[in-house]
Amino acid sequence: MEIPRYDPKEIEKKYREKWSKDTLFNTNIKKAKKPFYNLMMFPYPSGEGLHVGHVYAFSGSDTFGRFKRMQGFDVFEPMGFDSFGIHSENYAIKKGIHPKELIEETTTFFREKQLKRLGALFDWDHQVITSDPDYYKWTQWLFVQLFKAGFVTRKKASVDWCPSCKTVLADEQVISGKCERCGTSVIQKELEQWFLKITDYAEKLLANLEKIDWSSTTKLMQRNWIGRSEGAEINFSVKGQDEVLKVFTTRPDTIFGATFMVIAPEHPLAMKITTEKYREDAVKYIEESKKITELERTQAKTGVFTGSYCINPMTNEEIPIWIADYVLLGYGTGAIMAVPAHDERDWEFAKKYDLSIIEVISGGNIKKEAYIGEGKLVNSGKFNSLASIEAIKKVTNYMEEKNLGKRAVNYHLRDWLISRQRYWGPPIPMIFCEKCGKEGKGEEVNSKVLLPGWYSVPESDLSVLLPAIKDYRPKGAGVSPLATVSEFVNVKCPSCGSQARRETDVSDTFLDSSWYFLRYPTVNEPNSAKVAFDKELTRKWLPVDMYIGGNEHAVLHLLYTRFITMALKDIGLIDFEEPFKKFRAHGLIIQGGAKMSKSRGNVVNPNEYMDTYGTDTLRMYLLFIGPYEQGGDFSDRAISGVYRFLNRVWKITHEISEQAAPSANSLVARQINKLVKKITEDIEFLRFNTAIAGLMEFLNFTYSHKKEIDRETLKKFLILLSVFAPFISEELWNKIGDNYSIHDQSWPTFDEKSLEEEKVTIAVQVNGKLRGTIEVKNSESSLPAGEAGIQNEVEKKAKEDPRIKGYIEGKELKNVIYVPGKIINYVLEKTD
Repeated sequence: MEIPRYDPKEIEKKYREKWSKDTLFNTNIKKAKKPFYNLMMFPYPSGEGLHVGHVYAFSGSDTFGRFKRMQGFDVFEPMGFDSFGIHSENYAIKKGIHPKELIEETTTFFREKQLKRLGALFDWDHQVITSDPDYYKWTQWLFVQLFKAGFVTRKKASVDWCPSCKTVLADEQVISGKCERCGTSVIQKELEQWFLKITDYAEKLLANLEKIDWSSTTKLMQRNWIGRSEGAEINFSVKGQDEVLKVFTTRPDTIFGATFMVIAPEHPLAMKITTEKYREDAVKYIEESKKITELERTQAKTGVFTGSYCINPMTNEEIPIWIADYVLLGYGTGAIMAVPAHDERDWEFAKKYDLSIIEVISGGNIKKEAYIGEGKLVNSGKFNSLASIEAIKKVTNYMEEKNLGKRAVNYHLRDWLISRQRYWGPPIPMIFCEKCGKEGKGEEVNSKVLLPGWYSVPESDLSVLLPAIKDYRPKGAGVSPLATVSEFVNVKCPSCGSQARRETDVSDTFLDSSWYFLRYPTVNEPNSAKVAFDKELTRKWLPVDMYIGGNEHAVLHLLYTRFITMALKDIGLIDFEEPFKKFRAHGLIIQGGAKMSKSRGNVVNPNEYMDTYGTDTLRMYLLFIGPYEQGGDFSDRAISGVYRFLNRVWKITHEISEQAAPSANSLVARQINKLVKKITEDIEFLRFNTAIAGLMEFLNFTYSHKKEIDRETLKKFLILLSVFAPFISEELWNKIGDNYSIHDQSWPTFDEKSLEEEKVTIAVQVNGKLRGTIEVKNSESSLPAGEAGIQNEVEKKAKEDPRIKGYIEGKELKNVIYVPGKIINYVLEKTD
């Protein structure tokens, strides 16, 4: 029999077209009886195409979705494009193409030339593109709902500014003092910006981490970012002025050692309390601090004296107030009590400026360095001799009794800055009326003005379309390109009809992606143009059952989606507060031991490998490369091994399909039963690499027992393979004569009882030397050996074995040592 050549290109093209024509993977959103929402993070269509890291992530998620589909669930697996934002705009600038034109090209390429080649369950009837007006209309609507509910504020703040990208960045977009997009060191700017009050949910965001089923690494990253710390807020009055400096500290027990105060350069009292003598130096210092990054500031140890003093509430002593850039306004209160004896930065600062250092916790040598350990209090009045841990509580109690301070909780988390001075994003749907602002008027909710002078764009006027302008490049100096478009800027006030102006900033792209999972089910449904998300469909499909993505978004996208979901629930628009029932983080695919990047020249284009080996090979190789949560190192040579495996599957299926059907074989039945159990459990826990290894082991078994493999066993094997390699499985399923399609078959079940009855091999030793082996049922192998002289089934079978009899017959038995399921050792009395 001549076996046709395995041609993945031809097979994959055939079934891509057939599946698409048959809408095989589309889900009837309304009629689904057993919904399972399987979601993967959608890509930025901003570069030259997907790399193998994307294919890795999508293949794992799709494999899991296929598995659930075969288990009888109505799996909804949508796909879209996160097409707004700085990534896309910067790429457009680099290419010299308008972002709108570029996105039309890149989304088409991503979808038609790459994503559709994967053979995934993607339901393209429910596609989302965030830069489409039909989508960002609802992003703007979402902003309006948040504004009316009090979750939006506008304030002047010192913000991180990227000189290269010429825009403000959120905290989470600054990595080690640099812009996460372009790597440029950020600087500080003071601008009036729009913020979402994510800090209102700091406690709930933290508390819910205890009960959601998410990857532990992701939860840890979110805990650290939210950064809850318990301590005390202490009031330090400013000598000679009607001002109070509030300080948050986790170590109120050290207050007797506070010898100076430090406030951030941006602190509202900085210039107010600085005396005339020191004003010029202070102004110069504050200006210079704006030119360096937050990271550089935290490592710096410079400052200027204000000329003013605080009163230590516990000692009534005067302590000087300094301005120093190592204190940041956004953390705590923007002011600290400096305890140089027990804080390294304070110690270095005190040494540099010759400030007092007073030991208040015993145990160190403060002449050489700050002591940050525990000990007993000294130089602390009535609290002397208390252990420092005990003193924290007692000092706090005392301060509360005397109204000197109070218990407090502080968070590292800051409000979400969403203003962007760029072009490629949804315009923030707000209008400012100067006339109303002067009169103290503005949009009202429950007879309360939200922000004087500000009104949200009426919902009937959404979307606020992004104007098509030629000069879309960022302008710098905190000005959006939209500010130059007079016909966009100039509008009438929605309230009084006076001349007003639109907000010209666009919103952060993470606002677009904070709710996209809510939109997918409603797209192309009858209500799609009327609502952001249909309530009935949302109740049926949400929250998402399984979400898979990268941990690089743990404190960006994932934290924001949780916040938006909580806010929408409190507004009354949805009835759940966590967006994803289960989230799993996948690892990274690297090459040559390094993360893929264009600068290193090690980005792997998946198209080349799909052309050479086929999509099935690429999918399987990536999932076989290592544990899914860890990733692995991509190798040109290793991928050919998976290609050979699929060729062997191709060959043996053709061979077996031509031979006479063998009778049922217990050994074959046990092996396929074991395989079904293994693959089922492995996929449930995303252990794709070990599942594929199991498929490979079984294939080796089939080659050793080719004449014994019946067609039903082969069908089960192909179904198990199909979730990893959908194309070749479909073709081979067609070859062995079963109804189209393999992807509509049920997942095989396994028989636990037969697995229990499977035989295992026991090594038999006599006086520690191996003398043979016996086979017993698995259920028997676990029986305990019992006391000496009591024979169980394992001992009986061992003694009856002819190979063993000769060593123990007629000998005096001293002991029997049995390790269940592994070894039985007969210890005989030694004879001369």
